[in-house]
Amino acid sequence: MRRLEAMEARPYPIILTSDFSRLKAAINEVACPSAIMIITDTHVGHLYLATVKEELGEGIPVYDYAFKAGETSKHLGTITEIYNALLAVHMDRSGLIIALGGGVVGDIAGFVASSYMRGIPFIQIPTTIVAQNDSSMGGKVGVDYLDHKNMVGAFYNPKLVYTNIRTLGTLPEREFISGLAEVLKHALIKNKAFYDYLLKEKDKILQQDDRSLIEMTYTSCKAKCEVVEEDAKELGLRKILNFGHTIGHALETESHFNLLHGECVAYGMVMSAYISYGRGYIEASHLKDVESLCRAYKLLAPFGEYDIHSLLQHILYDKKKAYGKVSFILLQAIGQACIKNDVTQEEIEEAILYVRKTCQ
Repeated sequence: MRRLEAMEARPYPIILTSDFSRLKAAINEVACPSAIMIITDTHVGHLYLATVKEELGEGIPVYDYAFKAGETSKHLGTITEIYNALLAVHMDRSGLIIALGGGVVGDIAGFVASSYMRGIPFIQIPTTIVAQNDSSMGGKVGVDYLDHKNMVGAFYNPKLVYTNIRTLGTLPEREFISGLAEVLKHALIKNKAFYDYLLKEKDKILQQDDRSLIEMTYTSCKAKCEVVEEDAKELGLRKILNFGHTIGHALETESHFNLLHGECVAYGMVMSAYISYGRGYIEASHLKDVESLCRAYKLLAPFGEYDIHSLLQHILYDKKKAYGKVSFILLQAIGQACIKNDVTQEEIEEAILYVRKTCQ
């Protein structure tokens, strides 16, 4: 087991382990709820809900709500349904919400917690690579609106993140590999030594060796927490965590979510590295380093014939836009990122064409 403290405005512990045996004790450290509502989806609920409820034991009421698994549930209608479920069991501000699942579950449960009765405590039990290494930390919660990802949301920290890395064993291989993109991102923007570790330990990580996964997750979480601690509300430095996401989110939408999040982020990271190279920020060898890392983790599948004009329109509506400009995260070296608001349409088009050519 490893433990990390996220030292934000409202600090919270991150526990990394390989089972659920410490869950109840961990909750008791941070909360004393009158009742618990576990929010999950139909897939994760089938796998882990009974085990989690058993570990919580008796003593206080434990309710659960499972929505249909998938990104298509990430909308305000699902939020309303969960509000109704909370009201039906008379949940008040002394209660606790548990988000049991991947990033979609965490976003939905966290947004419910942030807004129900003006805010009640919640904890994250992430069950996917993306959630364990990225989305469960930092307090970003929310849902999609119309065709725009994460358009409605808030910053709301959990009281605890409890990670059981063994839950990754039930992920389909494609989803497991896709989630690793967020881990690679943290290395590329923040930690060259972590980049080297990921290349060295690639085989063990892909084989889901417990020790390697816990060490990987600890280092990845630490990198993210260090950034968030300096900029909780994404006013400056925290934007570097969006490396690969500006184009990545547009690709997700354009593919009608046939591409997984991490696959899109990997393409986005390579495109951003290409723009960085085109501007002279990095050498050609650094661009190849980004490509090599993504290829080592099997993230660069053949790139489809996506409409460039449509992709550009999605980018223009990116939620990270401020003062009419879209922020792009570019690289200055492996492990060092910068924020730029002057990336041109031509640069984006060239980057898309580059990936289309190299990822065939």
